[in-house]
Amino acid sequence: MSHEVAPLGPARIWRDLTIEQRLALATALWADDESVPQQVEAVQLIARQLRSRPQFVLAQPVEKRARQLAHLHTVSESVASRALVVYHLASQRPMLEAFLTRLGIAHENGMIADAAEVSPDQAAMRAAANELTANHPVESVALYLRTLAAQDPETWGALVAIASELPSS
Repeated sequence: MSHEVAPLGPARIWRDLTIEQRLALATALWADDESVPQQVEAVQLIARQLRSRPQFVLAQPVEKRARQLAHLHTVSESVASRALVVYHLASQRPMLEAFLTRLGIAHENGMIADAAEVSPDQAAMRAAANELTANHPVESVALYLRTLAAQDPETWGALVAIASELPSS
């Protein structure tokens, strides 16, 4: 019987993170005004976990909701995906910009431009990833690379292996 490896999706990335990393993502999710659908879903997940009503969760301070969400080992793809994206945009823009610039990909403040031609070479991605580790924590670089791969496996799938090969800090 063969064991299939689960595809690298945002929910799997979430499960692999430490509580501290999840707390940073959850805090970013609650702070983002455009993440209301995922916030509603997160409230429902927390309420289910606590066996309480969503109104009870909503009445709690945002910091407490973030801690509660961070302690959930399993969240939906949509909550995990949105949390990863808003976290990177809120606190990791310099790293995003450096990576995309190094690859010659048109971007606006770390977000790939709509008309950008994106077909990065694996060797160039490896070199850009290794360069990022000079100015950013290896764990942050690996999380960003895994996030890109989960968002668009066709374009960025090679980043999963590259992330796992990064030198440890």
